[in-house]
Order: sequence, then structure tokens, then C-alpha cells
Amino acid sequence: MATSSVSKGCFVFKPHFKKRKLSVPVENYFNKGKNETEDSKLRFETYHLMWQQMKCETEQLQEELNKNLFDSLIEFLQKSHSGFQNSRDWGCQIKLQEIPTAALVLDLKHFLQKLVSQLDCRVDVKPKEEESVQFTLKKTQCSMDLLSSWYMTVTQKTGPKMPSKKRTTSSHWQSPPVVLILKDLESFTTKVLQDFIIISSQHLYEFPLILIFGIATSPIIIHRLLPHAVSSLLCIELFHSLSCKEHLNTILDKLLLTMQFPFKISEKVLQVLTNIFLYHDFSIQNFIKGLQLSLLEHFYSQPLSVLCCNIPEAKRRINFLSVNQCENIRRLPSFRRYVEKQASEKQVALLTNEKFLKEETQSLLENLYIYHINYFLVLRCLHHFTSSLPKYPLGRQIRELYCTCLEKNIWDSEEYASALQLLRMLAKDELMTILQKCFKVFNSSSEKQLGSTAKRIEEFLAEFQSLDVEAKEEEEASGSQPKGLQKTDLYHLQKSLLEMKELRRTSKKQTKFEVLRERVVNFIDYLVRKYLLPPETQPLQEVLYFGAAHTLREHLNAAPRIALHTALNNPYYYLKNEALKSEEGCIPNIAPDICIAYKLHLECSRLINLVDWSEAFATVVTAAEKIDANSATSEEMNEIIHARFIRAVSELELLGFIKPTKQKTDHVARLTWGGC
Repeated sequence: MATSSVSKGCFVFKPHFKKRKLSVPVENYFNKGKNETEDSKLRFETYHLMWQQMKCETEQLQEELNKNLFDSLIEFLQKSHSGFQNSRDWGCQIKLQEIPTAALVLDLKHFLQKLVSQLDCRVDVKPKEEESVQFTLKKTQCSMDLLSSWYMTVTQKTGPKMPSKKRTTSSHWQSPPVVLILKDLESFTTKVLQDFIIISSQHLYEFPLILIFGIATSPIIIHRLLPHAVSSLLCIELFHSLSCKEHLNTILDKLLLTMQFPFKISEKVLQVLTNIFLYHDFSIQNFIKGLQLSLLEHFYSQPLSVLCCNIPEAKRRINFLSVNQCENIRRLPSFRRYVEKQASEKQVALLTNEKFLKEETQSLLENLYIYHINYFLVLRCLHHFTSSLPKYPLGRQIRELYCTCLEKNIWDSEEYASALQLLRMLAKDELMTILQKCFKVFNSSSEKQLGSTAKRIEEFLAEFQSLDVEAKEEEEASGSQPKGLQKTDLYHLQKSLLEMKELRRTSKKQTKFEVLRERVVNFIDYLVRKYLLPPETQPLQEVLYFGAAHTLREHLNAAPRIALHTALNNPYYYLKNEALKSEEGCIPNIAPDICIAYKLHLECSRLINLVDWSEAFATVVTAAEKIDANSATSEEMNEIIHARFIRAVSELELLGFIKPTKQKTDHVARLTWGGC
């Protein structure tokens, strides 16, 4: 198609054919390597199903926590509204000029935004024939008198036609007060908030008001923002949501300390996630996202993660494993350690016979499942024993104990030895309370692997109770014996008591309670040594555990300067374009303009000459486009290249690598040194 024009122009020709979009299935991204494509779809489907189940569990938990808080808040609003309707209670509040105020202490700011959207109270400010008036109100006309008139109009239109003084609590919710939600109290201007509260307290008859404060720090912020003369006008009631740390413990209990979800994370990965949570953002949502990333990386990087599912399904999939997958099992470090401990005949069968290998893999996976059930039961039991000890030698939270048990043999640590010493000094009441908690833990499990343990703990409780009966009988029996001592003089009585004390000290005979307490501590120590072995000791643990903490840290730990330097210095790292590959120290001529300008600026000193920089940039770019920069016909192209250079320089200035300087004309100052 030919075109002609008197002046220069740009003409667009739409193609006559439809472009076909190349859609790549999501599961194809699970192909790590050319020889590991056989189970990519199944691994992706397993990941997706498991994550949906974990997500559903966390949402259900959050819904339960929110429901408890919402129920308390609604009860407060109803109680406050009944006070408005009840002349006696309301008169008392008016006399004190107190505004009912609910202070919500929250850790998630978007929490209150959901609350506001759920209240959804929308009413017409004016009747329909006066709708145009409300948009023409001036700022000076907005006052409490206007709000009072609005409230009177709304309540007369929606409520019963009777004087407000004659209304009782029977007219509940027919003329409710106005609920004002301040979702972020810390961000409000103090003076404006103080004036609003003072003015509102004087208009509570005409404009009933309930305030809801959203607090992200501490309730003491109310008294820091408001002086006593203002805070005394508020009738405050506090509502606390679950603290961040308690919420984190609940998430770990629901998602990791259970075999409902076979996926597990190593000690280092758990440390990365908890450190980001405790020292950076206190965000449960970010912690869950990090857990999701761990799950995704595990199913992406580990071909045998196809077996990370429930036991019946895993056994079924083992029967269909290919030759390559069988070799992947043989290459696992934990499986190789297991083979080395077997007899020579079994070693040969495991390394050469695929059928025997699959049968053994099914048995090992089932043993791994039983190992985790016993592991979590004993872990909870040990936590009950150690969570109340002085100075918490094994940690106060179960996640701290869990990290220690994941890392090493906990019984080899000094903290564990210190905890056992403290357990040997527990009183009988404390010991019985802990044993009752442990009995509930073991008895609540549907699995019967540790059924005898629950029975043994029940026997300990019965023996402690029998000690009380024996102690009472001894007291009753010894009641008549001291009569002979009462007739002796004081000297002989003191001598007898000293002899008895010395006899006890030299004999070192333990009481029945001390013997029983020692048996209990030894029994707990036996359970720990038998069932709290680190996961690394278990064959095929790589199937369930994700341990690439460095990969997770690269994605989650904020290092913008390093990431920016990597992107500009080596664009292939992120773009994965084979044409961008280059040797170290070379500048790829087809790289993005900002990358070329950045690598050229690294070769300059503190002050960079813009003319020299521009010429070097043009040389690199024209080498890519195979254009002679000195030819007479390239004037327009030189202008385009110069504009591209100016844009690249502006972008580098925006990113903070250079800045203008007045020391020299046509120069800029470099702001970064070294590698980045």
C-alpha cells in the first residue's frame, strides 16, 4: 500500500491476520531441567490443592478470631444504644457528658476497613426534593447544629412518630445513634480530635454519638493524644484482638504442627520466616505468603515432591514412578545413608531392583508419617513441661522449642539439662497439672501409636493421688505418738530434734513423692530421646521438607540496592534473554539503554563528563544497530540516540546514582562506588 503526503507523517497499517497468543500452561513452569518434565503437571496440581487447603484453614481461623471481636463490639453498641433509649441510664451519661467509646487494639490496619464496610450504614441526608441543596452547602455551614438537624430529619423519617422523650428500650434500633469509626487514631490531628470530642459532648441530646477508635500501638495512646479534660468526656471500653505472637503460634499449630498437611519446612526456613515477622513487620499475611512461597519452591525444585501428599495417594503414585524418579530416590542423601546401614543383600536390591525399591519407599513414607505423629505429640507434651519453668530455658513459645528440635538432638544441649534440673524441683500440684495437660494431648490423638503413653501418664496421676491418701493416714497415725516427747524438758526435746535432722541429712533417703517425681522426669526424658529425633535422621525426609533458606531469603529479605545493581549490570539475570549474555566486564550492545549508561558510568571517576559519556553511549548503541555515527545521513538517528541517552541519564539520577554539580560545566557527580 503506497502513501504520499506533502509533509512528513507516521502511518499505521493494521495487519489483516489475527495474531495468535502463545499461551503456556502454568504447570510448564515446574519443569526444572529438560529431563524432569514428566511429573510437572501432577506436582503443580498437588501444590495447588495443598495450598487451597492451607489457605482455607487460615481463613477459617481468621474468621473465628474476627467473629469473637465483632460479637463483643456489637454487644457494646447494643448496650450503648439501649443507654440512649433508656432515660435513666442515658440521663446519667448525659449528666457526665460521656461519649460511649470503643477502643479496638489491632495489629492489622486493614482489619478496621473491613469492619467499616460490613457496617454499611447508608441513609439519605436530605429528602429527595432537597437533594440538590446538600451539594451546594458551604464549608462554613457545616456545624454540629446542621448534624443535629440531619439526625432529627432522619429519625423522624425512619422512626416511629412519637416524641423522643416517650421512647423506651422497646423501640430498640428504630433511632440508633451515629457510629463514627476512626480507623487509625494515631494519624489524627490532636487538636482537631480534641475539639470535636468537646463539641460533640455538648450536643449528645440532639446528636447521639458512639466513637470507635482503631489503635495499632497501645491503649495508652488515647491519654497521650487527649488531655484529662477531654478523655474524661469519653466512656471507654477496650476490645483486644489476638496479639501477633499468639496469632503466629496458632497459624503454626494449624499448618505445620500437624500431619493434615504433609509439607514441612526446615529449621533455617522457619527462622527466616519468624525473623522477618518478629523484627520487620509483625504481619501474619506476609508470614502466610512466605509459607506459600516455600510450598511453591518445594514443589518446583524437588521432583520427588509429587509424593508430598496423603499416605494412600502417595503409595498409589509410587507404583507409577518412572525409572528417572527411582534414580532420584536413590540419589537422596537421607536414602543413601539408610542404604549404607542395611545388609549387603538388601543394598543390592535397593540399588538394582525397582520393584523392591518401590515397596521399600512405601514402607519408609508410612514410617515417616508415623514419625511425625509421634513427634508432634511428644513436642506438645514437652512444651507443657518447659513453658512455665523459670527463665524459660527451652523457650516460652512452642515455635522456639520446635526450632531447637528441628536443628539438633535437643537432649545434647545445656538448656535441656537445665530444664530437667528445674523439673526435678516442681511441686506436686504443678506436676499433676502438667500431667493432666499431657494426658489430654495423647488422649485426643486419633492415632494409637502412643496409646500406652497416655495410659502410663494416667497411672502416674493415680499414684500422685494415692500419695495424698497415705499422707493423711500418716498424719492421723502420728497424732498420738508425740505425747511421750511432750513430757520431756526443753533440752532433751531440742537434742532429739537435732538428732532426727542429722539422721535425715546423712541418710539422704528420698520421700515417696521425690521418687515418683524422678520417675516422671525420667519417663519424659525417655520420650524425648526416642521420638524427638531431628527430621534429617529420617529416610526420604527431602520429600516433605523444604530447606532452601537461601532461596527464600533472596525473595523475601529486602536488598533493593543489590537487586538494582544486578539488574542494571547484568540484565540477563532477570530477563533471561540469551542475547543479553556477555562476558564479565563487557557491555552488551543490545542491552536496555539504562543498563548501557549504568555500566559506562561505573568506569568513570567522581565527576562524569556528559559529552564523553554521550559519545561512549552512542558508540555502543550504533554498534548494535550497525549504523555509522559519523555519516551525514545519520543526523536524525543521532538525535534519537541523544534523546535516549538523556532519558537514561534522567533515570539514573532518579534512582540516586548521579546528581547535578556546579563544580564543572557539563558534568554530573557520581554518588555510588564499588560494585554498587
